[in-house]
Amino acid sequence: MSLEPSKGCETTPVKDVFDILSERGFVAQATDNDELKQYLSKPSSCYIGFDPTANSLHVGSLVPIMALAHMQREGHRPIVLVGGGTGLVGDPSGKTEMRQMLTLEQIQANVDALKVQLSRFLDFTDGRALLLNNAEWLVGLRYIEFLRDIGKHFSVNRMLAAESYKIRLENGLSFIEFNYMLLQAYDFYHLAKSCDCCLQMGGDDQWGNILAGVELIRKKLRRTAHCITFPLLTTASGAKMGKTAAGAVWLSGERTSPFDFYQFWVNTDDRDVERFLKLYTFLPVSEIAAVSSLEGRDLNACKSILAFEVTSLVHGRDAALAALEAASSVFGERRLSPELLPSSSIPRVSGEKAEGVPTTVIAKERLEEGIAAFELFALVELCDSKSAARRLIRQGGAYVNEERIGDEELRIALGHLREGSLLLKAGKKKVHRIKIEF
Repeated sequence: MSLEPSKGCETTPVKDVFDILSERGFVAQATDNDELKQYLSKPSSCYIGFDPTANSLHVGSLVPIMALAHMQREGHRPIVLVGGGTGLVGDPSGKTEMRQMLTLEQIQANVDALKVQLSRFLDFTDGRALLLNNAEWLVGLRYIEFLRDIGKHFSVNRMLAAESYKIRLENGLSFIEFNYMLLQAYDFYHLAKSCDCCLQMGGDDQWGNILAGVELIRKKLRRTAHCITFPLLTTASGAKMGKTAAGAVWLSGERTSPFDFYQFWVNTDDRDVERFLKLYTFLPVSEIAAVSSLEGRDLNACKSILAFEVTSLVHGRDAALAALEAASSVFGERRLSPELLPSSSIPRVSGEKAEGVPTTVIAKERLEEGIAAFELFALVELCDSKSAARRLIRQGGAYVNEERIGDEELRIALGHLREGSLLLKAGKKKVHRIKIEF
């Protein structure tokens, strides 16, 4: 008699959230793994701090956001801590110079904007996740009491040994920035005491600051706290993640359009596709593993899946679909083999719609006179300057309605219109549509 279970009885080992994060590439360092897993063996709280010095987060913030989303999916309570208080001081980590000081009013406006943005990723209803502003407890601190109660637990020698301070000491570290480690540690202590939160996560450059909080909690509350840091990501080419020649890639559709956001991911380096699918989507790792053996057309199709999935998370499915259709109308649809990442929700499209393509409306009178090609490419910011536009055209990288142009002085006029518009392309990746205002 066989004792082997039937297929209907087979079980799959349940992974805890730390294993999920590790498998997907989120973990650079962590405190004691066994104690951390014990903490996460039951519903627990965790937090990450976000900088409020702008009214939008950018692609570089997606790793911590996705980590919090994984935590919530596995039954834990994420806490988003917006640094309205620490933002008044400035974190020296990873900086070579002191950042611009913002007013309370400026920071509050940014906090309000970030709250709306983060709600796209986390469910804040009924306390499933919390969004807190550390200005609530930091701004009202009494300085002498803070020094006596908190400052006595910190060694200046150990603080100066922290990597975040060592870098800044070369160019000058202000006393106000020197306080940052104490304030971040106090945040962790406050959340442990008031929200039963004993896990902080953050970028790997935050390791020293987070450990300072772990120590403060141990000394003040006699409790064990935990830390997970994320790798500081660069692309395979060595560029900082989320940075392009045009600047940061923002999560706000007003600062980076959904089409440009989609194109950023479609243009992912071949070597980064598998890694980015693990970090920036919720597709199963078992399916993503197959990407490592793909190349050519199939790998390009996976880039479309990556772009669609991330754009859906950030801007919603409708915006992602519009970006996909617009990209397909300009560059052609990347057909997907049915077996490629079957859990993806990317649809098939006709490739005939172009509403999502970046568009500039120009008065009819201007095109009646004609605009020099190099001026038009610079005007719509397909090139950084007129001289860059001239170089692009001379090198054969400029197209008008899919036709390469070689004359930088070519007058683009009404005769170039096709169905009331014309399409400009800079290389294979950057496009812009011109429409006429009558």
